[in-house]
Amino acid sequence: MNTNTLYHFVGIKGSGMSALALVLNDKGFNVQGSDVEKYFFTQKGIEDAGIPIFPFAKENIREGLTVIAGNAFPDTHEEIQAALDLGIPVIRYHKFIGEFLKQYTSVAITGSHGKTSTTGLLAHVLSSIEPTSYIIGDGTGHGVPDADFFVLEACEYRRHFLAYRPDYAIMTNIDFDHPDYFTGIEDVFDAFQSMANQVQKAIIACGEDEELQKIKANVPVLYYGFGAENDFQARNITRSTKGSSFDVYISNEFYNHFEIPTYGAHNVLNALAVIALCQLEGISKEKIAENLLTFQGVKRRFSEKQMGDMVIIDDYAHHPSEIRATLDAARQKYPEKEIIAVFQPHTFTRTVALLSEFAEALNLADSVYLCDIFGSAREDQGSVTIQDLAEKIKNGATVLKEENMSPLLNHHDAVVIFMGAGDVQKFESSYETLLSRTTLQNN
Repeated sequence: MNTNTLYHFVGIKGSGMSALALVLNDKGFNVQGSDVEKYFFTQKGIEDAGIPIFPFAKENIREGLTVIAGNAFPDTHEEIQAALDLGIPVIRYHKFIGEFLKQYTSVAITGSHGKTSTTGLLAHVLSSIEPTSYIIGDGTGHGVPDADFFVLEACEYRRHFLAYRPDYAIMTNIDFDHPDYFTGIEDVFDAFQSMANQVQKAIIACGEDEELQKIKANVPVLYYGFGAENDFQARNITRSTKGSSFDVYISNEFYNHFEIPTYGAHNVLNALAVIALCQLEGISKEKIAENLLTFQGVKRRFSEKQMGDMVIIDDYAHHPSEIRATLDAARQKYPEKEIIAVFQPHTFTRTVALLSEFAEALNLADSVYLCDIFGSAREDQGSVTIQDLAEKIKNGATVLKEENMSPLLNHHDAVVIFMGAGDVQKFESSYETLLSRTTLQNN
């Protein structure tokens, strides 16, 4: 890689793209990018780093650039087409990273759910101890010039993670998602099995997941979980409103006691995966324990604020399993409060494929509100409507509009969780504005 090269990112506001742009910028490379003019939460980090962002236009492409293209954009995109016409190199995001990883001890964190939280936790723990570069799926990226480790979130969608041959893989679970691409759970498993075949040193897999039990590899597959059959076990778990604590046993031998400031059984498992990786790399248990305690979380994963008597949580949950995990975490932290779910489904194909599962997960909340289905760059309409989901909620669900969030004003001293992978934050913002205005009027 040449530090004089100017890297142009097509779709720089994408979560992985923005993180990679930050990594290259930190390492001293020249970086710029383009995207739609709509605001995305990922762009703040890019702007803070002084990386130029331009609106999409074929005029952005000129001789001397190397183009890194986001996976959401086809070769017919005006900028990619302009680059191809000029004979300028165009490298897809995942292919670029696949080459980039070769100079590090690389850890790919993958799974249908929990990738971002686990990647963020491992990046936090490792980077406090060893020089570590990382890419997290919430748009966070950091590059260290002489890093030993590279930690990255590896997405299974369209089998993009098969561009990587990491030293280690952490596999959190295998579940049916992305129904616009995968045909069923067998197809998803096949993708993960292909990934397993490319790992160089070891796989750390969640023993609580039935599908992961079937994974075969040419390297050791070490399992983590709650049962005694796991290589790394969490025992004597205590859940409180301050977080969770647990003992870790390795091959049924006591290893150490750990505490985490996060909530829900899934976060105990995420921590266990991180502990396993660090132990394999010879990092002291004291340093692991110390750094687990200071983790502040990642963007849009149980991100909390207090407004008046309401706790407002923003979360990326967009699959039934993730909704369950988020509601479990909320119950642990706020056992006495009403839990309100405000959910915006993401993509029509996922909504229709998992309609009943979404309803079952949302029924775990005390009250449910829904927002219209968010399409995507690949699909903007479908055969399912938000009303189809509302009818499956056991106590009924109100469909909210951004311009009228007043139904939520009926709740007091409660927890309201805005969940979704689309633009559910605009509904949250509208509610917060309404709540502020109402509070002022009442005072």
